[in-house]
Amino acid sequence: MAETQAHSGQQHPIKLYMVVWGLLFVLSTFSYLVDYLGIQSYLRWSLILLFMVLKAGLIVAIFMHMAWERLALIYAILLPPVLVLVFVALMVSESHYTVLNRLTFFGAGS
Repeated sequence: MAETQAHSGQQHPIKLYMVVWGLLFVLSTFSYLVDYLGIQSYLRWSLILLFMVLKAGLIVAIFMHMAWERLALIYAILLPPVLVLVFVALMVSESHYTVLNRLTFFGAGS
């Protein structure tokens, strides 16, 4: 009996999936409104990226069942992209330092 229950899986209410589907629809609408309203500059890209990350998070958490997984599995999937972002931030900082040194020692060029 216990073996049968272990393989049957966990059932989630359909209401949860419908609510998440509705939230995805609303976030997609907001994403399209950014273009429709003509928002420009960094605000546009910040909003688009924010809505993209929120939608991806909902999909991974609910539809891919990550909200109910063990913490070790969550870390194995989410930690590498976070570390990549940290390394990108470090490289951006290093690039500013390199440009500053080149301008200082080699001049602005011709």
